[in-house]
Amino acid sequence: MVHLLLDLFYKMKIRYISSACVLIESKGVKILTDPWLTEGEYYGSWYHYPPLEYPGGYFDDIDYIYVSHIHPDHFSKATFSQLGRQVPVLIHSYESKFLKDNIERLGFRVMELSHNVRTHLKNGVHINVLAADNCNPELCARFFGCGLVESKYGSTQIDSMGVIDDGQFVVVNTNDCPYDLSKSSLALIKSQYPTIDFLLTGYGGAGPYPQCFRMESDRKVRAAAEKKEQFLQYGIQYIHELQPRYVMPFAGTYVLGGKLASLNDSRGLPEIEDAADYFGEKANAGVVLLNRFNFFDLEKDQASNPYVKTDLEAKRRYIQDVLAVKQLAYETVEIQEYWHTHIAEIKELIFLAYQRFEGKRHEIGFVSTTMTLLYLGPDCWCSISNHGEGITYINSKKKDILEQYVSYKVDIRLLHQILKGPRYAHWNNAEIGSHIEFERKPDVFERGLHYCMNFFHA
Repeated sequence: MVHLLLDLFYKMKIRYISSACVLIESKGVKILTDPWLTEGEYYGSWYHYPPLEYPGGYFDDIDYIYVSHIHPDHFSKATFSQLGRQVPVLIHSYESKFLKDNIERLGFRVMELSHNVRTHLKNGVHINVLAADNCNPELCARFFGCGLVESKYGSTQIDSMGVIDDGQFVVVNTNDCPYDLSKSSLALIKSQYPTIDFLLTGYGGAGPYPQCFRMESDRKVRAAAEKKEQFLQYGIQYIHELQPRYVMPFAGTYVLGGKLASLNDSRGLPEIEDAADYFGEKANAGVVLLNRFNFFDLEKDQASNPYVKTDLEAKRRYIQDVLAVKQLAYETVEIQEYWHTHIAEIKELIFLAYQRFEGKRHEIGFVSTTMTLLYLGPDCWCSISNHGEGITYINSKKKDILEQYVSYKVDIRLLHQILKGPRYAHWNNAEIGSHIEFERKPDVFERGLHYCMNFFHA
């Protein structure tokens, strides 16, 4: 009983778990955010470093789970299978119910929270979940390339940010929200919470560029450096906007395994220590780094333990010796055997996928002379028109003489799953997982094309 009473007076702690997963504790209330605790998300390519281990029962006493959005490093189905189904899951009330439905299928109760409503949980602890785009469909339409969630009305975004407060301390969690998309939501936060005590913000981009793009090596190095700077600047903009007392870089902290391990060095993703140094130099806030399961106490203004830097040589060896030999999720069947067994079905699915693709292209009014090329195997490409002329199959010689195309090369075994639909696999997750090799000729990004490919499934 005394223990429980003491917990009620216990002030805010932020405990780091891994990537975007933290445990926020105050007044006897524990909120676990974006739990990704397993290995091999994104079809077997994403791993933790150092490897994540925790004692059995460590998360048995959590009160709530907050999930910011659908991506597997934030909503990990494998992780949820290890968590108690009695714990309510807090999400933004999205126009699309895709995230809600997926969580409920796992046996959890979902609490949908309206945009920008400070909701009391218990013991004086509140949460306020805001859509990244401040629920403005006109604003979000400019960023529709993310492409996973579709809605004609209301908010079309797939991301949210959370504000947790206990009446004294305020923690803002921006997870993966793009800064340019989030400005109006940030203004709302600042107007309602004049003092931000702790900011959790991203520091790197987890997309396929540039590591998955065919380009000259020196240009890829430049592209990686530019990407690194761009996302660090996003973090600085968040800090300048919210002016927190403390900031901790987090989220998107991962390494690639399996045959994709060789791509790690070209992702344009800084080490978290580099992000902390960058924020420390350019922002007027205390920068916090925490090792696994350590916490920062906002009442005492101190961490539970000094931070120990990553041993980069040990990390390199672990990727090379342990992760590089891992099998990706779709590599359980020999690829040639799979091709011969499934190629007829794959072509049938491509025909159906093209109908959906065409419907989406017409809906957004996208037209381009760029051809979309989909790799089907040695000397076989599916050529997809972006101006209504259907699909054809061409060989590599015909591909090479085309002057304008974007090609997608993905393992036929994963492609088959993508074509079957989002319940099996999705283009967006395959991209983030670095499973698709891209080539653009000329090197021009067409957002409409990218968007429509997210709907290329039966």
